[in-house]
Amino acid sequence: MCPKSAPMMTLAIHDQRLARSGLESAALRDYDSVRRAIAFISERWRAQPTIEAVADAAGVTPDELHHLFRRWAGLTPKAFMQALTLDHAKNLLRDSASVLDAALDSGLSGPGRLHDLFVTHEAMSPGEWKNGGAGMTLHYGLHPSPFGTAIVIATSRGLAGLAFADPGDEATAFADLRRRWPNATYVEDCEGTAPIAQRVFDTKLWRPDQPLRVVLIGTDFEVRVWETLLKIPMGRAVSYSDIACTINNPKASRAVGAAVGRNPVSFVVPCHRALGKSGALTGYHWGITRKQAMLGWEAGQLGLQ
Repeated sequence: MCPKSAPMMTLAIHDQRLARSGLESAALRDYDSVRRAIAFISERWRAQPTIEAVADAAGVTPDELHHLFRRWAGLTPKAFMQALTLDHAKNLLRDSASVLDAALDSGLSGPGRLHDLFVTHEAMSPGEWKNGGAGMTLHYGLHPSPFGTAIVIATSRGLAGLAFADPGDEATAFADLRRRWPNATYVEDCEGTAPIAQRVFDTKLWRPDQPLRVVLIGTDFEVRVWETLLKIPMGRAVSYSDIACTINNPKASRAVGAAVGRNPVSFVVPCHRALGKSGALTGYHWGITRKQAMLGWEAGQLGLQ
């Protein structure tokens, strides 16, 4: 009907295809750079290569690598190398290696660097981690909450455990938390843990400029899942498969569910906001009824704002 407009339309479609092809090519180049960086770090992490060396192997500048790696892998190249180093050191410590041997075999210059790595990522020293919390003093208290009795465990570095119990089940819930640090010394200190409990459940004290310090002790995979949970806004919920995709491991939905179930700091790290793929509430370590109550309580708090 309009023969004069046909060539222009064909040209526009051609331009769109070229643009799409260009975007796809750029994405493939970016992926290839990240793939080469991951391979380089995975093969040479014991040598603790510099970011410049990794970027050179990937064929990009250090700044480009930093941004690409964060976008594709969800963490920085340095954090990825630290995770590999830490995981190797943990395996050595589990197998009764000394802290010195674990540090040197992990490519670090000495125990001091391994100590810094553990304190940064595990909030405890390598020796404390190796000995199941031996030498640590953990303070705990039982406090009323909107969801039953809250059992709060804290170290000098922050909140380390939060569990919930129905009347009569407090001892069982406390024993569940203690299994994470079997050799630590526990001191009942309701007065000391009360301010933490207040900050957890009083929304007027939720201030982004003064965040509650939380100690997350787990495997690298578990901590990545828990950190992803922390980014879910109140009043929202995501599926296990969504979380798996966020941490760039889309086939790990089952492993994500297991990590969610092992969350040591309930409610604060909002594992109650993780749902099954169909939107079902699925399991919850402290009971489905409590999970429903938490989601309803949060919805009510949003309605009051």
